[in-house]
Amino acid sequence: MRRKTCLLATVAALAATPALADMSDGVIKIGVLNDQSALYADMSGQGSVWAARKAIEDFGPTAKGLKVEVVFADHQNKPDVGSNIARQWFDRDGVDLIVDVPNSSVALAVNQITREKNKVFINSGAASSDLTGKACSPNTIHWTYDTWGLANSTGKAVVKTGGSSWYFITADYAFGHALERDTEAVVLANGGKVLGKVRHPLQTQDFSSFLLQAQGSGAKVIGLANAGGDTINSVKQAAEFGITAGGQNLAALLMFVTDVHSLGLKTAQGLVFTEAWYWDLTDDDRAFAKAFAEANGGMHPSMVQAGVYSGVTHYLKAVAALGSDADGAAVVAKMKELPTDDKLFGKGSVRADGRKIHDLYLFEVKTPAESKGAWDYYKLRATIPAAEAFRPLEQGGCPLATRS
Repeated sequence: MRRKTCLLATVAALAATPALADMSDGVIKIGVLNDQSALYADMSGQGSVWAARKAIEDFGPTAKGLKVEVVFADHQNKPDVGSNIARQWFDRDGVDLIVDVPNSSVALAVNQITREKNKVFINSGAASSDLTGKACSPNTIHWTYDTWGLANSTGKAVVKTGGSSWYFITADYAFGHALERDTEAVVLANGGKVLGKVRHPLQTQDFSSFLLQAQGSGAKVIGLANAGGDTINSVKQAAEFGITAGGQNLAALLMFVTDVHSLGLKTAQGLVFTEAWYWDLTDDDRAFAKAFAEANGGMHPSMVQAGVYSGVTHYLKAVAALGSDADGAAVVAKMKELPTDDKLFGKGSVRADGRKIHDLYLFEVKTPAESKGAWDYYKLRATIPAAEAFRPLEQGGCPLATRS
């Protein structure tokens, strides 16, 4: 009996060996690269590290003969820092996949390095639609949301409800420029006009001069083409200056549930914006949020953190199906071939240009009286179906699209 047991154990070990042998260094290594300490830390940060580990746990790699590890680092919202980390991870540390990377300037740099090294980049945190346009890569997937999707849902909805004149307050880097560009195109296409724009440095504390310029323009809508702490400060200071009380409206072109939590419902109520995921839409979403909150001091997950979970899940499925993680472009090709299906984002697909396709949601922030408890912040105004949520494949200028 002992001999038979040993034989079975040996057979099981041998069965698992090929899977590990085909993995570079015998392990699948995932690097979570994001903002761990500044304006994007709440919607990304350690929460994204937890989400990556949770995706691995739920995937059950050990039973499939796979070994998966996670490392993480803070890119400090600096392209040179992010680039150096990415190169070190790929060249020295055996990282196969980089995930998250809020801050479009950093993401565009990592996108290029990933292509050079033939690894994989799944972007959940950065927004620039250029990642599936002129900067598209066979090694990158843009997972959660992008500036085109935000502009064509929030921007269109605001113009159609009377927001015919706009003034932009824009973060002065790749993300803000792309969001302003894409939203301005939607405003103009729907009969609106742009009266002016002003750009501010990343991590601005005092928005008074920018807000006063916007107020003085007389625009019906002040479009906030920024994110994280910059959006929080913009909205808070706009309330202090009485801008919304004076009849102008704020369009938060990128908001996260963590931003609303920081602002509080009294200040954030009535804001309309687009997200790709919200914790209270389905039972699976609520279960994920409960586990996240228990592990992260009561905080609830953002769409970026949910996107990390979803993207890592699909990556692991593709590597398991392919039987190797060595060729990054081949792994991404497999991810495009396989339909996406996980408990947070549901069924979807990855297009030839690397754009992950799924529904987007137009939300409005509840009033304090409408909220039924902690983190109950949103009411759903519209669902933008996957077929309409993102830029048409032929309009992005991605060379990969012409090969599909």
